[in-house]
Amino acid sequence: MVAKQKILIVDDDENIAELISLYLVKECFDTMIVHDGENALLAFDSYQPNLILLDLMLPGIDGYQVCREIRGRSSVPVIMLSAKGEVFDKVLGLELGADDYMIKPFDSKELVARVKAVLRRYQPAKAEPSTENKGKCVDYPGISINLTNYSVMADGVNIDMPPKELELLYFLASSPNQVFTREQLLDQIWGYEYIGDTRTVDVHIKRIREKIKEHPSWSLSTVWGIGYKFEVKK
Repeated sequence: MVAKQKILIVDDDENIAELISLYLVKECFDTMIVHDGENALLAFDSYQPNLILLDLMLPGIDGYQVCREIRGRSSVPVIMLSAKGEVFDKVLGLELGADDYMIKPFDSKELVARVKAVLRRYQPAKAEPSTENKGKCVDYPGISINLTNYSVMADGVNIDMPPKELELLYFLASSPNQVFTREQLLDQIWGYEYIGDTRTVDVHIKRIREKIKEHPSWSLSTVWGIGYKFEVKK
């Protein structure tokens, strides 16, 4: 029997948390509910979820700090939940390492679709045989980006990188010197299921640049007014 994927639900509103759990259990997920940030961190270690649904407004340790602490030790997917719809809040959440951001109130079907979409992006590294993904690796001097096992090696050091950052880097590096607009990258990496703005791309590019230093023979370049490219220098 295939083990159910585990979703940790962190929300101080018991009714909302129970409703989310009900939706996910109907889709054959295993769920655990906690109502504050401190217990979220404890549950993360004991429950070892495949994905976390994390409300921002929590008593004690807020959702931003919970996400920051989890990102310090794991790349497990995080979808933030918030009644705040401001662009600043979304960007801050993404900068801290969230994989997606949903504004309350949300439709139950959309929530389930987002959970499944994020898990699909995260799971291939663990689930698919290498024969099917053979060749899904790009190498340049000082860097290797492997989509088969979702790993990035830079100067011989493994770089911890969440799925969408890695997929974005791989996509750009797979087409060296080709310029892609932010809209093209949103469509390619996040797909039709993602409802967001182009600043999402900028945030992920910024996080990639913070983790990987430029190399004399290549760089992750901004093409002003258009988008980005993985520039290979002649």
